[in-house]
Amino acid sequence: MRELVIYEGEKVARPEFTARVVRVFNEHLARNRLRLTGQRRLILDFFLKTERHLTQEEVYQALRGHGLGRATVFRTLKMLQECGLVSPVVGRDGISRFEINLERPHHDHLICMGCGHIREVLWPALEKIQEEACRRLGFTPRWHRHEVFGFCRDCSRKAPL
Repeated sequence: MRELVIYEGEKVARPEFTARVVRVFNEHLARNRLRLTGQRRLILDFFLKTERHLTQEEVYQALRGHGLGRATVFRTLKMLQECGLVSPVVGRDGISRFEINLERPHHDHLICMGCGHIREVLWPALEKIQEEACRRLGFTPRWHRHEVFGFCRDCSRKAPL
């Protein structure tokens, strides 16, 4: 099931987007005197091809046949977070799931406690309320996220509330 709905309509520009993601990662690695190995590129490409939020274990299971170990996946995910290319979303089970974050608009998540599906949502009205509250209070926000836990339409039909 597609989860990364904020990408809607962006498939046309995908090669250019991929090139920008790879450039940002290469620059981060170079600043840290590291290089883009085949294994790191494999992990990055896996994220670029997916249409859902991925756990560290899912990345490992999908790519272990290519000689990747859990430690390589863990370290690469940490590097991707450090340079702002991926960000975590905590799922219903408390396990972080990751999504590509570069050039994506700010969005929030609806997380189904039944099936675990994560839905991305844009709430411009809520963003305006937050901005106004921060302005009135003289507060300078750096970042925020909203994760709303509940039941998707299908799970709501199956389970009594």
